Amino acid sequence: MRTSGRQKRYKLKSEINVVPYIDVMLVLLIIFMVTTPMMKSLGVPVNLPQSNAKSLKDMKDPVVVSVDESGQIFLKVGDGKADPVSVEEFTTKITAFQQADPDLQVVLAGDKRAVYGKVYVILPILQQAGVAKIGLLSEPGSGGTNGRK
Repeated sequence: MRTSGRQKRYKLKSEINVVPYIDVMLVLLIIFMVTTPMMKSLGVPVNLPQSNAKSLKDMKDPVVVSVDESGQIFLKVGDGKADPVSVEEFTTKITAFQQADPDLQVVLAGDKRAVYGKVYVILPILQQAGVAKIGLLSEPGSGGTNGRK
């Protein structure tokens, strides 16, 4: 006596189902797209001006000097935290850093809403300390025209 249902023989497939992998990759892409803008390397909320200048790719752990909108100076060394410093503290620290490393590289990040005089205070101090490699940090963009012609 035969049963009413037939037993099917399934043939093994040697193909990999990539649909779940594509789903996982899309989820990871969305996660990275959402979290990347939240990561700032400065540690200080500074609204940088825009520039068409080429990026400096050969900088090795520069000292980052930030000036926020109110004119407060922040100093960040390596991967450390950006600490607020006074002008006197900044002068002492940057001179010590320059004496310890003659090839010291400094990047200056000034908020575009900051008063120019507050940002300019940093440059003579760096010059007197003997820092030869100074970069100005900016956002890539329209060359700083801000929509004006």
